[in-house]
Order: sequence, then structure tokens, then C-alpha cells
Amino acid sequence: MRNFWGLVRAYWISDRWKEAWALTLVIALLTALSSKASVWFAMASGELVNSIAFLHDAANTSPLETILTNAGILVLLVMLKDVGFTGVRNLVSATLHRKWRGWLNDQFNQALLDGNHTHFHAQHGSADGGIVAPDNVDQRIQESIKDMTGGAIGLAMGVLGLATSLYFIGQNLLQSSVEVKGLEFLGSYGSAVLALLAVATYVPLNTWIAVKLGSLLERLNIRMQKAEGSYRSELTTFLRRSFHVAASHGEGVQKRMHDRLYVDIDRTWGRLNVVNTSYMSFELIYNFVGARIVAYAPGLVPFIHSRLDYKGYITGSEMVAQLISQCSWFIHVMPAIATLRANSQRVTELANAIENVQYPQEFYSQSGRSDFHYASQNPVFGLTIQKLELAHQGEDATPFLSSANLRFRRGEWTFLKGESGCGKTSLIKAINGLWPYGRGTIVFPEGVKSFYAAQEVKLPQVSLKQLVCLPGSEGDHGDTQVASALHKAGLGDFIEHMANESREGKSWDQVLSGGQKQKLVVARIILQQPGLLFLDEATGALDPDGKIAFHQAIKDNCPDVTVISVMHEAVAPRSAAGTEFYHSMVLIADGVATKRPLAPSLPLELTTILAQPRPVEDKWTRFSRRLKQK
Repeated sequence: MRNFWGLVRAYWISDRWKEAWALTLVIALLTALSSKASVWFAMASGELVNSIAFLHDAANTSPLETILTNAGILVLLVMLKDVGFTGVRNLVSATLHRKWRGWLNDQFNQALLDGNHTHFHAQHGSADGGIVAPDNVDQRIQESIKDMTGGAIGLAMGVLGLATSLYFIGQNLLQSSVEVKGLEFLGSYGSAVLALLAVATYVPLNTWIAVKLGSLLERLNIRMQKAEGSYRSELTTFLRRSFHVAASHGEGVQKRMHDRLYVDIDRTWGRLNVVNTSYMSFELIYNFVGARIVAYAPGLVPFIHSRLDYKGYITGSEMVAQLISQCSWFIHVMPAIATLRANSQRVTELANAIENVQYPQEFYSQSGRSDFHYASQNPVFGLTIQKLELAHQGEDATPFLSSANLRFRRGEWTFLKGESGCGKTSLIKAINGLWPYGRGTIVFPEGVKSFYAAQEVKLPQVSLKQLVCLPGSEGDHGDTQVASALHKAGLGDFIEHMANESREGKSWDQVLSGGQKQKLVVARIILQQPGLLFLDEATGALDPDGKIAFHQAIKDNCPDVTVISVMHEAVAPRSAAGTEFYHSMVLIADGVATKRPLAPSLPLELTTILAQPRPVEDKWTRFSRRLKQK
């Protein structure tokens, strides 16, 4: 699905092809019937106008009855065409639109949310590598797919309507055609040739004008979608960080950011309005000239020379008008086609981004060095890391972290220590395949479940049980198991609400405090029983006692787990009894990671003091303290 036609035909050759083709065939049949009804409509219009024209004719014995009968037939034909055929076709096409969009939406969700972490990699494009990450993925999946599928169905129906109209109306024009003075060599096809020639001259010329305006509309539509998406994305991000904006009194800066983003929307919208207005004026003039001049001009010559009676002239002109209307479908929907092309471009860009990252290392190798190798070994040997180097984007980027050899034994607890920004989190990301650039070999213990615990998981529309069961589903674990895990993690008060997606109208992300969210992480770990556990600042929101309880719960309930932890504390926490949770540490200094056994235990009181964050003093506080000391 890397181009428009690939996106279009994918649904019709999928496992739901019967559904797709059945709806398509019904739409085709109704379109053909609607085109045939246009011929009947033109003939009935001719009969009605003719009966009005000869209202006072002496040969007309029942003028009023004839007019009423012809008018009734015309109304019935309008109802049959617009309600019976066109109306039902609209319902069927809307159903096809809904089914197709749902299928495409499911395909993109499956592709983005696969085990390859495609959603993560697809957002890491590189200008240096010539690959730009797609902006506003949410907008592309929600709005662009919906508008693209609807526009494509409308385009297909228009083309089909044009073909059937040419067939039925053209057939009738040929049947009712008469000889034209000066074109005797055409025989009885003279008036039909004149009508078709008028249509063939008038419609293509104006279509060319419509295409030029449509190209401008397409460019403006793409720019408008990007501007709208960026503004909406910033609003969404702002609402998520609302507390931080309020705490820092950053409303003024945030407002200026919104104003700056909206300027692009406003300017593009202004230009789009001008072009849309110009196109509307062009279309109105085109419709008038086509229906009132071009449609009636070809039959005027044979009518003047009495080769065609008044009824035949009106009927033929109405058919030409219907033919112009059907052939002008491309002009009428050009703005919609411009939007369709803009939407299809954004959808195919997303599809290409998904395809590009199916092999992450090949993808990242286009903008830097990415040469990681992952293997497995006997679980007795634990986790091994060899010749590791981590770098940033760029072929010549200097590694910011390296390590010749790191080994983590089964059941060993290790914490990573180093200054902020030294690469602690990058290291465990690389182990888990989430760091793009660098090289090295990572050998996992075979058959051992791995679990990466970050600070919190924001999934607002799921139950508490589902949050505990991550990365599995609610059906993987019984209520008793989940309740036990919540109790052991210190969240027993929420057990009775674990089936709910919210509490008192608030999502769990809003209900749980920072500390409770990290206890939720403990509950997940206890329930999943991993053999290899990565803790990425998982205790950042806990006080010293909470950190001890966090580690103790894992120690008591996951006795053989191997733990690799990132913490900001200078000293790893110890149990309430004073024993060490951790056996070793990886020290990162000067860009090199080395593993060593943990230093001899310090007294519990001193450990607690060192674990507490030091207050930050400004220069006046330090100056005052020094004066007091003097």
C-alpha cells in the first residue's frame, strides 16, 4: 500500500473481497439505472415542454390533461431517479465507505502496533538520510483515511456514471438524429455529430482550466492539513502538560506559541478561500453556458431548417444538457479531487514510513551507524553485552558510551550509576532494541521473560485490571491473581474498582498519584513474574520508605529475577533490615561503562541521608551561610 492505487485495490483483494465486490456491483447497477433514468427524464421533459407549447393548438383536444399527465410522469421519474436509484446508491456507497475505512484503519493500526515497535521507529526519520518522519500520524489515520476513501468512492462513481451516460444518452441521440443542412455527407447522423462535437469541444477546454485550479487547491489543501495538524498536536500536548505550564506561569509563552502556529492556518485559509471562490464563479458560469447555450445550439440548425420539430428539438437539447452535466462531473468535483489527492498523499506517506522501518537497523543505517546483533544463550549464563558502542545520528558520530563486556548473572541486581545525561537510560534502551545508533552484541538468556518498567504507562481508556495485565490482555489473568498483585503492591484499596475504566468520572491516569502509579508498576511486575527486569527511574516519585517498599515487594515476590535499574540516587536503597537489594553496579564515567561489585555496606542511617536529594542553594543562600560560619 505504498501508492494510491495500492491503497485503493488492497481492500478488494483482501480477505473481505466478497463484501467489497458485492457493494461495488450494487453501486455499479444503481449508477447505470440512474443514467438510464436521465434519458427518460430528458424525454419526459421534452414531452412536457411540447404539451405546453401546443396548449392552444386546435388539434390538441385535451390540453390540460396532457400537461398534467406529462408533469406527473416527470415527477415520478424524478422520484425514481433521485430517491429510488441515486438515494439508495448513496446509502450503499456510504456503507462501502464505512467498511473500507474501517478495514484500512485496522491495517494501519496493526502495522503501527506490531511487535517491531513500528509506531516508535516510524517517528524517527532523518533529514540527513533523506527520510522525513510523517507529521501528525493521528490526523493521517483519522481524517486523511476517512476523506481519501470517501473521495475515491465518489471519483469511481463519477467515472462510472460518465461511461453509462455516454452510452445511454449517446445511443438515444443517434436514434433521434436527423440530417443537417451543410452536413449532408453525414446523412441522418448530422445532428448527433453536432451535439457530440459541441460537448467534445466545450467540456475538455474547461476541464483543462479546472485542472490548473485544482492543482493549486491540492497544494493549499496539503499545507492546510499540515498547519491544522500541527496546531491540534500542540494543543493536545499542552493539555497533557497543563500542570507544568501553570506551575511555571508559562501561559504567556504558550499563548504566543499557539498564535504563531495559527498564523500559518489563517494565511493558508485566506488563500484557499480566494481560490475556492474563483473556482465557484468559474463553475457557475460554466454550468449556465453549458445548459443554456451549448446544449441548445447544436439542434438549432436542423430546427431552423424544419428538419426537427419543436418536441424533438427540446428533447435533444435536454439530452445534450444531461450529457454535458455528466461529462462535467470532473469539473464539478475538482475541489474534492484536489482534497482526495492531498489526503491520499498523506496516507501513502504514512504507509511508506511504516514500510521503511520494517527492518529498523537497515532504516537507521541510512542516517548513521546501526549494527546491533541480538542472540540468545543458555539462561545459566544470564545476560551478556559485548563490544557495545552507543552514538547519535550521523555516520561520523563519536560514541558517547562504550563497554567492552558486561555480564549480568541470573538473580543478580545491578543499578546503573553516573551523572545525568551520561547514557544510563540509553544503555537499557539499546539492550531492549529501542536505541537506533551504535553497535554491539546483546545475548539474552533463552526462554526468559523480559520486562521494561518505565515511570508510568498512560493508557487513559482502559480498566485498572488491564493496566496491571500489561503487556498482556485482561483475559490472560484471573481477577484473583490481579487482586493479589494489587494488594502486594500496596494498592489494595482499588481492588473493588479494577474492572472500571474510570473512577468518579476520572481516568486512572488522573486518579492515581505519582507514587501510586509507580506502585502500579510493582503490581505489573508481580503479576508478570519476569526473569529479566529493567527499571527505568521506576521509583522517581517515591519517598525513601516508598522506594524500600518498592524493591522489597519485587524481592519477596520475584526471587530469581535479574534486575537492571536506572536511578538518580548516589547510593542504592537497602532493605529496612539494612541488607543490600543490589549486588553490583555499572558505573558510567568518561563515556565508559564498567561493572563492579557493590561497595561494602554503609550504615543504614548514612545510606538514608545520602539517598535523600540535596537542596539546591542559590548564590545568596551560600553567601549567608558562609557569613554565619565566620
